[in-house]
Amino acid sequence: MRKAMYSWGTFTGRDKWEKGAGENARMLPKAGHEERKKLETKRKRKLKTVAGKLLKAVASGKEIAAKKAESEHVAGNLLKMGTNRKEAEGETPAEETVCEFIEQGKFFQACNCISDLEHSASDAVGKSESLYMLLAERMWAVVGEALHGSDRVLLEPLQSVGESLAWEKQKEEEWLGRDQEMESVSTWHPNFWKKDLEEKLTQYMAAQIPRFVPTSNTDEAALKQHLSQLETTFLPNLEHKSGFFREAGLLVTYARCCHASLSSHLSTLTDNRHCTFSQCLVVYEWCLKMYKSSGMCLRPRQTSQHSLALDVQSLVWIILKTEEKLLAVTRKEVGKALEEAFEIGKTPCADAAVVQILREKMEAAQHISESLSEKVEAVCLEECLSFLQSYENEVRNFLQIDGCPGISSSLRILENCCILRTAWCKLTHICSASTGQDAKVKGFLYRMEDEVTEHFLQTVTSKVKETLKDHFRKCDSGFNHILESLKQSFLAFGKKKTDIYEALVKSVNIIIIAEYVQALLTTSRKPSSEQRKRIVSKIEEDHRTLQTIFKECLGPAAGALKDPIKAILELIQTSDAEGMKIALLPILKEFPDLREEHLSAVLDIKDSLSREDRAALLKAFHDNCGETESEATLLFADIEVKPRKYGLCGCFCI
Repeated sequence: MRKAMYSWGTFTGRDKWEKGAGENARMLPKAGHEERKKLETKRKRKLKTVAGKLLKAVASGKEIAAKKAESEHVAGNLLKMGTNRKEAEGETPAEETVCEFIEQGKFFQACNCISDLEHSASDAVGKSESLYMLLAERMWAVVGEALHGSDRVLLEPLQSVGESLAWEKQKEEEWLGRDQEMESVSTWHPNFWKKDLEEKLTQYMAAQIPRFVPTSNTDEAALKQHLSQLETTFLPNLEHKSGFFREAGLLVTYARCCHASLSSHLSTLTDNRHCTFSQCLVVYEWCLKMYKSSGMCLRPRQTSQHSLALDVQSLVWIILKTEEKLLAVTRKEVGKALEEAFEIGKTPCADAAVVQILREKMEAAQHISESLSEKVEAVCLEECLSFLQSYENEVRNFLQIDGCPGISSSLRILENCCILRTAWCKLTHICSASTGQDAKVKGFLYRMEDEVTEHFLQTVTSKVKETLKDHFRKCDSGFNHILESLKQSFLAFGKKKTDIYEALVKSVNIIIIAEYVQALLTTSRKPSSEQRKRIVSKIEEDHRTLQTIFKECLGPAAGALKDPIKAILELIQTSDAEGMKIALLPILKEFPDLREEHLSAVLDIKDSLSREDRAALLKAFHDNCGETESEATLLFADIEVKPRKYGLCGCFCI
């Protein structure tokens, strides 16, 4: 490097001043007095020139107006101090000596001079603070020239900056060792030098980072290109400039600021408000690459063990922070994906889609490292458990809201439970879920399934009972609408191939049949002949609809369903009494809980039935009703038949 060849005497005219001073000593008293006044004037002018040049050096570049004003104030104080200072003839004032050292870039020597001045007089503290401020401004100007690669960069001034910081640290230790008051130590101006230097370095490095503002829509290729710019331009540039600071003994501070700037920028890139999992993984992979690289950026080639350890620790810290952000983004995305997939009221997704959401993240992490994959896997499983806890509460709140939720909504919740259970079972084959996690998840799911199933069946019972109340009085009671809604919901549910599907459909069939028979048998007694025909016609139509729906939902399994409606139709459509007796026997066998009042209500629907035939059928009932099988279906036990006072209207519609 080039070395500065400053000549303070040549610049200020000090040689001439010293020569003139010697001549003045031999003058007459009057002439000596006049010459001394001239010399004082020259010295004022010289000090003003020195302060002005320092001001120009400090205020040049990109200094803000406030800083320039502060420097002008400092320079004015120095000029005033130089004027008021009474030195012996031919002796250089201490302030002037300090200014010389500052101008020459000999900051360490200036520090010692200012320190001596601090202890020389009672009013020297204020003067020393002003000198320290001017010294600091010039030191940071030298650092700025080194950072910006100016041709004026000289090694000696930068080394003197390092020596001055070391001097400050030594003085602080001495003060603390002498039990100096903490207030005076903390307010001492040089105490802020290290912080000011780090701020200067960090601001410069942050300004050198290529501008890049990531969003959730940022292309991964663009992010990779930006990281490549950091690797090929930003970091090598800082590495190149580190040579100046290495020689000046400031490499540790310089490297610390480099890592702080890099860490801050990477933290911005992985801000989980906009960063996606894949983007965060790209940054993490890049950090790991920098760490593993044999030519680690900013790694001193010949430095102390302390400096080398600092770089490694800093990079490890960056990796750990990036990993922390990555896991946070993983948790956020998995939770959001599960909430969207199982939102109450929406059509449930397939269990394979749920598994894929988690599998993609675990497989992507596995390409980076096995350790990261295990951590991502653990976060995914934890988030599944956390989601189930909140989902259970959400389901319970949904089931307890005022007004009975729709059949399709309840069924979708039940579908979700089944899908989650299947998805969890698949996840445990590709993940290492703990025994405790597995037990908790299964407990949540089975508990929710039981609660939702019970609520669903209660909802179906309530809806069917309500529509059947006037079903045989109205032309359109809404019964067919409920059946169609159930069919569509069941068919959608069946596509998920859940293991409770068939049992659930059969339970609904039993509920509908029981409620239908209940409504039929509690219809008003003694309808007219025309009304009987319409009731029978309605039963036939409803039976066909039920048969079609449950065959479509259950397939061949529908053949095993009990069908009392068919048995009742066969009984009332048989023309002669003997035939009706024969038709009654299988009813008694399949439904042994049929009571006399039930049979009497059915016979009321039969058109043209004589009293003799009715009595014969009731006798046949009493003769055979005792034959009960243990596995028989109990359908009529809870049906109470109560004759009503009013019959059906003549128009068959109310």
